[in-house]
Amino acid sequence: MFVALKSKWNSFSKKHLIIAQFISFFIVSNGVTLLQMVIMPAFRHIFEQIALIDHSFQIWQIGSSPNGQPYFVFDYAAGTIAQGGGGGLAYFLAVEISMGIAQIINFFLQRKVTFRAKNNVMQAAFWYVLAYAVISVGAAALQGIYKTPIYNLFINIWHGGAAGETAADVVTMIINSAISFWVFFPIFKFIFKNDSKSKDSKAGSNV
Repeated sequence: MFVALKSKWNSFSKKHLIIAQFISFFIVSNGVTLLQMVIMPAFRHIFEQIALIDHSFQIWQIGSSPNGQPYFVFDYAAGTIAQGGGGGLAYFLAVEISMGIAQIINFFLQRKVTFRAKNNVMQAAFWYVLAYAVISVGAAALQGIYKTPIYNLFINIWHGGAAGETAADVVTMIINSAISFWVFFPIFKFIFKNDSKSKDSKAGSNV
């Protein structure tokens, strides 16, 4: 059965390459997102136990919010979110480490499974890291818009307590991942190339 499915998939991929790549990209990306949803709250809990939550991480101010407060690209004020803080350094590290682990796995799976790339892995990794850094900064800046309202909804309005805070963790991670999902596909098309195909086509044109 597996062999038959694999044969059908390979046949479909040859006829509809872009669609097949997008389907594989979608499956891998969702798997990576699930991983982030599991490990991010775990890392956050660990870092909170070593008092990193009491250290703020607020850098790169870009003006002010509508209420007059400074608006930072990375805005993680000290203290728990339930008590009006921003999660501090504990939240920042939990988000970045979990995303970093997930993106390393994502890089190799997308390269091998989705795009079947055969170009230079170090060159692809360079462009991937550069794209990841730019997207992470953009996603962090956008998080300042939706992070506080989501946590306020789950913790204070819906009185979710610790469970509500964990649910808010999951929702913010999903939003972060969704942003990355729609931006990364065209970038991956550029980063992951199959050199053997391009060489074959060049050789054929020279015959």
